[in-house]
Amino acid sequence: MAAASGSTPVHLGPDSPPGAAPDSTAFNALSDLLHTRYSCRAFLPTPLPRSTIEHMLAAAQRTASWCNAQPWRLTIASGATLQRLRNALQAHVAATAPHPDLPWPREYRGVYQDRRRECGWGLYEALGIARGDREASARQAAQNFAMFGAPHLAIVTSDEALGVYGAVDCGAYVGNFMLAAHSLGVGSVAQAALAAYPAVLREVLDIGADRTIVCGISFGMADLAHPANRFRTARADWSGSVDWKD
Repeated sequence: MAAASGSTPVHLGPDSPPGAAPDSTAFNALSDLLHTRYSCRAFLPTPLPRSTIEHMLAAAQRTASWCNAQPWRLTIASGATLQRLRNALQAHVAATAPHPDLPWPREYRGVYQDRRRECGWGLYEALGIARGDREASARQAAQNFAMFGAPHLAIVTSDEALGVYGAVDCGAYVGNFMLAAHSLGVGSVAQAALAAYPAVLREVLDIGADRTIVCGISFGMADLAHPANRFRTARADWSGSVDWKD
């Protein structure tokens, strides 16, 4: 689609294809969101207006899904309920091994392991945590179960009968939810760590056994002064993720 007369020119990101031409203001807006969104790991405690959350939910609901099943369901905890969940998780994590509904990756190998390490080391560097400081890194890991101080938490679940396809659809939904949040100035972070203790989530939030717990999303206004929110991950060049078969 050609850009409308008088529209703002598209400024393509650093990973745009060689020779790419500006297309539309819609692409420009999407590119900006994708290039500026980040995983927020420190939040202000002030709750969001319910209307803001509803706008995010309405936009994310447009996510494409297998056979249009739309299998995602969110349980959103705030206030006293979220604090009960924090307390329960922090007590449970100290005494119980993880047991997620969906199995963890068997292993990270090759470039995936390299990226995982780069991400972890980059965050620790931003926080002033030295490599090998296990006590400090454990304290930071525990922040997952305090939801980094976020005022809201969404637990994303899928219909158990849909298996991996329901989880894939939920993954697409999570990405769109976070982009919708970012478009409204709201910080967010997807958290697989919370899904490691589904029994706690089910008990505190009354989530049925017929729902597979996929992940959590903590969200709220970012604490921009916190060093964790100055850390950014890198992305590989898009060409390394494509095999052309012309």
